[in-house]
Amino acid sequence: MSFRVTVPCTRAQGESIPDAGDAFARCADPPVLVADEPDPHKPDDWLIHAYFEHPPTDREIATLASLGNGDPRIEELGEADWVTMSQAGLQPIRAGRFYVHTPMYRNVPPGTVAFEIDAGLAFGTGQHATTAGCLEALDRLEREGEHFGNIADIGTGTGLLAFAALALWPGARCIATDIDPIAIDVCRENAAINHVRLGHAPGELLLGAADGMDSPLLAARAPFDLIIANILAGPLIELAPGFVDALTPGGAIILAGLLDTQAAAVRAAYESLGAVLGDCGNSEWPVLLFRRADV
Repeated sequence: MSFRVTVPCTRAQGESIPDAGDAFARCADPPVLVADEPDPHKPDDWLIHAYFEHPPTDREIATLASLGNGDPRIEELGEADWVTMSQAGLQPIRAGRFYVHTPMYRNVPPGTVAFEIDAGLAFGTGQHATTAGCLEALDRLEREGEHFGNIADIGTGTGLLAFAALALWPGARCIATDIDPIAIDVCRENAAINHVRLGHAPGELLLGAADGMDSPLLAARAPFDLIIANILAGPLIELAPGFVDALTPGGAIILAGLLDTQAAAVRAAYESLGAVLGDCGNSEWPVLLFRRADV
């Protein structure tokens, strides 16, 4: 038996919902959390949905209520596939030439580079906006004639940004890492779905679990001419020395996962190390593009 608990929230609350494992740390079987915008004419009226495989407890309902600003609504879904239902309302991402969709949306627009991401947490959170921003930044770099041959996607999650980078620069060597080994398993599954070759050779993606830049795999591949990190502001600041050290002169770093109110602190951390800001966007979820100065 499956259950869905829904609570009203603002856009800011919906885009910043925490990882379910953190929010429901005392829950042996945490729910899948998804946020969406049910009415585009009311852009600040969002909903947070929690999909449970068991009847939610009072503590779990209270935890969910604390993430929004209204009374939770509980629905019994019977034996329905709750993962499919959670994805049904998640619209595809269209960013630059990329079209990213769940299995519910396979009508791919012509002329796009499409990726299917079959992961319940891939969309509907703050990562939706930041992922789109990273995809647009990658697309823009390639259209401007940039070429990268050694790429790292740190905190890869679903693997999507690494897949996109290889689609743009198919001869590159690319490595994707995440602190969570489960994320690497998800990335491997998504690579198979999207026909991304895994391995060490040019045009292939190497996967590995790593805490930031602390990894023999990353050390062996460095220096990189492109580093992508769509994580959170705190880790981005902590990782600044490692990122800059692992970058070739003139190389690029794409940073995302931060709010516009956090951009100044992230910028200061990288500029103090000699990185030069090339672009920062102007959205609520900025994407910062830095270059390592030639030395």
